[in-house]
Amino acid sequence: MLQHKRNLLSAALASAIALAATGVQAQTAGTTTEQKPQADATELDTVTVTGIRRGIEEAISVKRDSTSIVEAISAEDIGKLPDISIAESLARLPGLAAQRVAGRAQVISVRGLSPDFSTTLLNGREMVSTGDNRSVEFDQYPSELMSGVTVYKTPDAGLVGQGLSGTLDMQTVRPLSFDEPVGAIGFRGQRNSLGKAADASAYGERVNASYITQSKDRRFGFAIGYSHSKTPIQENQVGLYEPWKTDARPGLPAGTYATDGMKALRRTGETERDGVMATLQFRPSNAWTSTLDLFYSEAEQVNTANQWEVNTQYNGSFPCNPACNYSNVSVNGNGTFTGGTLTGVYPLVRGMYNHRKDEINAFGWNNEFNTGQVKIVADISYSKTKRDEVNLENNTQMLPYPQLDTINIAFRRNGFSQMAPGLDYSDSSRLYLANTIYGSGYGKVPKVEDELKAIKLAASLPLPESWGWFSDLDVGLNYADRHKFKRQPEGNINLGAQGITAIGSDLQYGLVDLNFAGVGYIPSWNVPAAVSRYMTFNPVDNLSYLIPKAWDVDEEISTAFVRANIDTEWGSVPVRGNVGVQIQHVDQASQARYWDSTQPAGSNIQPLDGGKTYTDVLPSLNLAFSFPNEQTLRVGLAKQVARPRVDELRSSLEFGVNTNTGEPGASGGNPNLDPWRAYAFDLSYEKYFGTKAYVSAAFFYKDLRTYIFTEKRYGYDFSDFLVDYVPGIGEPPTQTTGPFTAPYNGKGGTLKGLELTASLPLDLFSDALQGFGIIASAGFNDSDITIPPPPNAVSSVGSQSIMLPGLSKRVYNLTAYYERNGFEARISQRRRSDFIGEIGNFDGDRSLRYVVGEDITDAQVAYNFGDGSALAGLSILFQVSNLTNSPYQTYAGSKDRPLEYIEWGRTYLFGVNYRF
Repeated sequence: MLQHKRNLLSAALASAIALAATGVQAQTAGTTTEQKPQADATELDTVTVTGIRRGIEEAISVKRDSTSIVEAISAEDIGKLPDISIAESLARLPGLAAQRVAGRAQVISVRGLSPDFSTTLLNGREMVSTGDNRSVEFDQYPSELMSGVTVYKTPDAGLVGQGLSGTLDMQTVRPLSFDEPVGAIGFRGQRNSLGKAADASAYGERVNASYITQSKDRRFGFAIGYSHSKTPIQENQVGLYEPWKTDARPGLPAGTYATDGMKALRRTGETERDGVMATLQFRPSNAWTSTLDLFYSEAEQVNTANQWEVNTQYNGSFPCNPACNYSNVSVNGNGTFTGGTLTGVYPLVRGMYNHRKDEINAFGWNNEFNTGQVKIVADISYSKTKRDEVNLENNTQMLPYPQLDTINIAFRRNGFSQMAPGLDYSDSSRLYLANTIYGSGYGKVPKVEDELKAIKLAASLPLPESWGWFSDLDVGLNYADRHKFKRQPEGNINLGAQGITAIGSDLQYGLVDLNFAGVGYIPSWNVPAAVSRYMTFNPVDNLSYLIPKAWDVDEEISTAFVRANIDTEWGSVPVRGNVGVQIQHVDQASQARYWDSTQPAGSNIQPLDGGKTYTDVLPSLNLAFSFPNEQTLRVGLAKQVARPRVDELRSSLEFGVNTNTGEPGASGGNPNLDPWRAYAFDLSYEKYFGTKAYVSAAFFYKDLRTYIFTEKRYGYDFSDFLVDYVPGIGEPPTQTTGPFTAPYNGKGGTLKGLELTASLPLDLFSDALQGFGIIASAGFNDSDITIPPPPNAVSSVGSQSIMLPGLSKRVYNLTAYYERNGFEARISQRRRSDFIGEIGNFDGDRSLRYVVGEDITDAQVAYNFGDGSALAGLSILFQVSNLTNSPYQTYAGSKDRPLEYIEWGRTYLFGVNYRF
């Protein structure tokens, strides 16, 4: 049984559900079985609404009419979803939570499971990702180009590409669904609060335009949309090395936890994104509708980070020599070093540059044939993503080497930790590019491509009355072919022929203020230009430690399904739903290379392939019981799967033989993985008031029969790798078995949760509250699944088993709004408790870290000029994102051992929209 702490929002939601049910009974007392209130609700549905309420009511209609348990968002009007990206909108839905990356909501967790467990569709077709894995980076999908999103929390047999935690289907408009041509244009200027008023990098803009039209005979419909955004990147950060350790250090009490280093940085730059959506519909008759969808998005991010950094254990030798000594030490009751003075360290000033370009192409062609009895659907689709990156860094230090410093340290758990140096690092002429203790620089040029081709054939057949409960039968086949690869050449950035040098004044940008961390000012410079002028950079991918970072993964997935749709009555209760089965056959393979240290020089790089096939049979049942007074009870039962992460399926590995013991060993991916598998039960009670309002309470339970863990397993047979290996002189005999660290299928566990939701215009309770409304949800999750710590890895999660990555035990969302006579105002807060996040580390791999729960608040006010005005169709708006400048914080097991404290600032937007 779930044990949840009471709080104001959840209590209010429970009260709202109880009040709504009580109100229903009061309204219906004395009514006849003709259900007159239902007729009133039908009349209510015909009232024309606009703005905020329009989007809410359309989303409620989707939820009410579905046979599955779903959540939905709908654009208030063409081009008017209120958020910067679709991710912010999704994060407000019950049971969903976002993780921020670079200040933007980017990836979505559904019902406490990490993004790996969900699947994202665009117009019903699975999408590829620019990331290293499957989870879609939603900030690349402009909200202005989407008409809505449906989140399926329970699957049905006909839903191809379904996820285990949920399936997110983004939709673009269908032009023949509109009664007349319509268009919209919008412009918003924006400013980030961390940037100076005179600083161009603090400003950005958003421009969007959409147009929908139809031919006079309504045989043709065409929709096109364009979105452009330029978003400033502003970041202040303090970061500490992980993990915190208890090793002996001069001046520290024995057993004290301390970090090996710390940094303070300021990052500036911009992300520029352009997106295009186009849809062409052709309907020559009621028997044939052909729809062509195109989507394109291109995002380019350029930023520079200027960083002051110090290692507390290394100043040219390890341990420090001369010693790094602590004095004036303070240690808290948890044995954690919280502040003091540290002498004998050798800091550096670093410049870091990132240029990332992402491109998404998607195409889909759907043909629907309807004879009046039989409906046939043929759909083909193609999507491809590309990601190209350049990451460069230069390191400068004071000379003569080493220029030792004394720093005063104060660690803070709810703010920027302080690290005040004794020397002045603001003079660029005293900082030199030199091959000192950190090297002169390093660079990487990652490249990712992901391509998916699919074809689907389906038919809907009417069933005779003798089939009783069942109204029709859907059958279909789907074939998907996916190929994804990653390459990551890397290398040192070395000094050129001129040797040690300061960076020229013509490449200097000016001073960067790091006083938020106590550091003072440091120089900033043009990193790519400095590399070009003073250094050499020749990235390669054929060194032993780089070989495992290159891989290809292929998947061929054949899906067959049968779904019987239910439309009947059980006694006097109408019942809708479906029962069916989906059969998935997966053929997965990976091609990679590995470095074989047992081979002679020149033959070390060896090919390595692997893969397997498997079949899953996935039955599902969805039932929706319609009780009087617009009450619905939903039940869902299903077997579900989620395919492994793409990087876990790679066949690449690192292999070697321990020359002291003769034991071979390796670490890498596992192309023989089975998927995550689970049995799921869902129950949802929903009370509707037409499409005007609803309250609901939902319970879910998932029994994950398998899980994928990264583990070190012993006894792996390396005979095939040792065929030509001859031990060196004095080495022990070579063994044939040893440890292999890789992802493996293991035992799962249970995940369960409760979700309370209310969407209520407050005039339901009093006419004096006309125009006011709230949308609120509270989600409570719990799981007995624990994850072993990463083996042989430096990780902030420590050496103990941890809870599920992505699982926040409490997730809250609250939106309060007012809309009347053209005026709109809303304030929204999304909140989640602490969770374990997946963070990209320096090597480009994911690292698990404890993330402090976040409270993100957004606000918007707008005015829409009505039809009688000379400015009819025009609206003006003012919006603030991250109103409270909520920080992003991570920690190492205990909150008094911070890792990162990051501010991205609040964003102000002012704009106009015009609909015609």
